[in-house]
Amino acid sequence: MDIDPRQYEHIAVNDGDVHNIVMSYLEHNCFTDTLESFNASTGMKQNANHLEDMEKRKRIYHLALEGNVLKAIELTEQLAPDLLEKNKDLHFDLLSLHFVGLVCSRKCTEALEFAQRKLAPFGKVQKYVEKLEDFMALLAYNEPEKSPMFHLLSLEYRQQVSDSLNRAILANSNLPSYSAVERLIQQTTVVRQCLSQESTKEGHPPFSLKDFMKS
Repeated sequence: MDIDPRQYEHIAVNDGDVHNIVMSYLEHNCFTDTLESFNASTGMKQNANHLEDMEKRKRIYHLALEGNVLKAIELTEQLAPDLLEKNKDLHFDLLSLHFVGLVCSRKCTEALEFAQRKLAPFGKVQKYVEKLEDFMALLAYNEPEKSPMFHLLSLEYRQQVSDSLNRAILANSNLPSYSAVERLIQQTTVVRQCLSQESTKEGHPPFSLKDFMKS
């Protein structure tokens, strides 16, 4: 399983393929300024409509990440009118982010009223009940960031929901929800894991992407 890195030097990689992979990553993550510089230096062409849509996605993504969730929802409904109607899980997560923001701001009365208006209807579906209980439990703590549900207040959780929103908007536009480099890493990981199963039986450690990246 341990391949001499010098063998990689004999594998030809097309510059155009590399450029497309980089461009896909920049588009996916809405790095508009970097993408324009990259295209200028490589001669790659960019669809004007894609750039406009990317700017809209970028704004929505950052609004959600920064806690301005209701505005992010409003702009999402303008860009993709049926997206949140079809994706109830994502809609619930976004509304929950706004609820958490109110709790963190110590606006407990407003948070409770918002939950009754916007989150309570989800309680009719069993899979949301436990999540609702966790969110509502935050109201019982003077310092919710020290509660057992503290992870719901974290930047990581906002990042997770914001990433899901970005992927959903991409998929709604019939674009890949994962960048090319992410899909390559996913495929490589699966292949290496399958190949390492036999090696593991012989006493070798299982494949680890983290360790592989260090080599």
